[in-house]
Amino acid sequence: MKTEKSSCPPNYKSFGLAIQALVMMSKCENRCPSGEIADYLQSEPTLLRRIMARLVQNNIVETREGRDGGYRLKKAPEAITLADVLTALEGTNPLKDSMLDSTGDHAFGLCMNSIFTDISSELDSSIAGVLSRYTIKDIADSAAI
Repeated sequence: MKTEKSSCPPNYKSFGLAIQALVMMSKCENRCPSGEIADYLQSEPTLLRRIMARLVQNNIVETREGRDGGYRLKKAPEAITLADVLTALEGTNPLKDSMLDSTGDHAFGLCMNSIFTDISSELDSSIAGVLSRYTIKDIADSAAI
């Protein structure tokens, strides 16, 4: 099964950076330039722009180019769950995809594929349940910025 490749690496570092950027934006009155966000997070600007592109594609953030450009939240911070952020970055489940890629098309591989599918579905459900309970506002209210 072919999956669409993401321009943003689907890992938890990207997820952590995305949450931090969204928290920072929730505190900004105007648009936040990507360079300013990257400096504040002490992150690579190119990586941050790739992360932000995924958030823009998924209607969590909006962007404007130019002198007065930058990023800002498209939704209220209390309307953005951490599950929304993870879904925006992953698109599909990289753990599941990696597990399924490790199985072959022989009898044992097909059996393991089925088992891995069940396990990853249960993991997805658990992770989504936890992350759905937290919003960007919750994190921002706890953050010291």
